Amino acid sequence: MRKVNPHIFKLISLYTTKEISDVEFNELQKWINDDSENKALFLDLLLFYKKSRQISFVDCIDKNKAWNKIVSKLDTPLIQITKQKQSKVFSLKKRWFKYAAAAMIVGILTTSYILKYNFFNNSNTLNPVIVENNTTIEIGSNKATLTLEDGSIVTLQKGNNFQTNTAQSNGEQIVYDEAKQNSSKIAYNYLTIPRGGEFHLVLSDGTKVWLNSETQLKYPVSFNEGVLRQVELVYGEAFFEVSLSSKHKGAKFKVLNKSQEVEVFGTQFNIKAYRDEANVYTTLIEGKVAVNYSGKNKFLKPSEQSNLNIQDNTMAIVNVEVYNEIAWRDGLFSFRKKPLGEIMKVLSRWYDVDFQFANEEIKKSKFNGVLGKDQKVEDILKIIKNFKVINDYEITNKKIILK
Repeated sequence: MRKVNPHIFKLISLYTTKEISDVEFNELQKWINDDSENKALFLDLLLFYKKSRQISFVDCIDKNKAWNKIVSKLDTPLIQITKQKQSKVFSLKKRWFKYAAAAMIVGILTTSYILKYNFFNNSNTLNPVIVENNTTIEIGSNKATLTLEDGSIVTLQKGNNFQTNTAQSNGEQIVYDEAKQNSSKIAYNYLTIPRGGEFHLVLSDGTKVWLNSETQLKYPVSFNEGVLRQVELVYGEAFFEVSLSSKHKGAKFKVLNKSQEVEVFGTQFNIKAYRDEANVYTTLIEGKVAVNYSGKNKFLKPSEQSNLNIQDNTMAIVNVEVYNEIAWRDGLFSFRKKPLGEIMKVLSRWYDVDFQFANEEIKKSKFNGVLGKDQKVEDILKIIKNFKVINDYEITNKKIILK
């Protein structure tokens, strides 16, 4: 595989996210024009990752202006080719997305390049050992079970519509009416997401919640006006975009969990509190939250994450790359130097499979990459194997052994 200076990938990432300076642009332009192979690689990379389902979020980045600026400096044949390949571009709605993309694009470009010029063209790549079985490992999808206030249970899934007096669902999300609570007695619903599922919820106050696989949320059908708004993340992972208190007569919003309480002063944050993990993670994207545990309060600022160790009841606060923590909401797995032990927990929930390791050392091996949740698990395992993180794998029914 041809070696390329990582700095070049950085320059391409800067132009892609509209952050490239004139000096940097001139440097990139010079590199493109210095060598016909550079020019071909530049175009090839762009076309490759545009097609790649692993990094589909790149299509959301407004690259027309920067792209046109570069191709206008190149010779006519390349301009003609690229103009035919340009796609419709969608505007970004989240200002943090631009910076998250900038941080991730370098790794994505590198990954794309390696995958194209090494993995897909490597005729010597050994086929993985797959034991024949009658079980199909399905990709996760929108599905959930709704437990109503009277105890009845409703299955929600894509393609099935459902409606009550207070809510309606199209099978991909459930939306509650804005009606206010008429009595002091609060009626609660439970939304439970199984392994291999995810779902979107809009509460009656307008708060939006994205629920990841193997998650359960308890919440009121409607809220008393001006009174504390409170939900409980029983277990699992959820991303919250909270409706501001100013729209609800100052009523605060809290997210409870058996290990902590999160009081919301801002709008966007993620909580990860799985039953099989010894830590609860709260990541703030925008605004401000206070995390309360054992009578102590810790305030988070954007891009900070609290890590509550349940076993010794201690908490640490660190700065994180936010998008790595919430990429799941946008249909991506973003693994940044994550050990396989942690990665396989994520994959097991999404594909509803069980992973085993041939030895404990494999769990410690680290992988760095951005993958699509719409990929087959076999394709993801091939990529991990190609990066020499594992030697092989074996699939028997819904059990996968990493070697």
